[in-house]
Amino acid sequence: MNRQRRVRVDSSAVKIFCAALAESLSISNREFSVIFVGETAIRRLNDKWRKKDHATDVLSFAYGGEIVDGLPFLGEIVIAPEIAASRAAEYGVSPEREMRKLIVHGTLHLLGYDHETDNGEMDATQNRLMRRRFFTDGPELIRLKKDL
Repeated sequence: MNRQRRVRVDSSAVKIFCAALAESLSISNREFSVIFVGETAIRRLNDKWRKKDHATDVLSFAYGGEIVDGLPFLGEIVIAPEIAASRAAEYGVSPEREMRKLIVHGTLHLLGYDHETDNGEMDATQNRLMRRRFFTDGPELIRLKKDL
């Protein structure tokens, strides 16, 4: 779902990427959603749920026991593409790579990984996934508009 207008998001490409990610993680029998929002919306969510009054690039909301379309629903990943693009420039990577990384990162959180407490397990898994072919293949998920 795309609820922002600053960055073009190809929802079909996002679905393809998420399906490949799910297959790589052996969770093709589960559902999750990715929602793209603006800076103000993600700041509000971050403040409400994490008590951190600043915008962030990604948030994950895990749901236990929910069923969607007959499949277990892991939860929602909320991404602010504009912030992701800004961070990509800081890190010296493409906005596309950063967006894909955030989807992987958010999905791992939905699966219970926690980089703040797991002694590097989440980071190692994320890095392993980012080296896989599905991570770089496929259509572009996002396209920056000229004014960013």
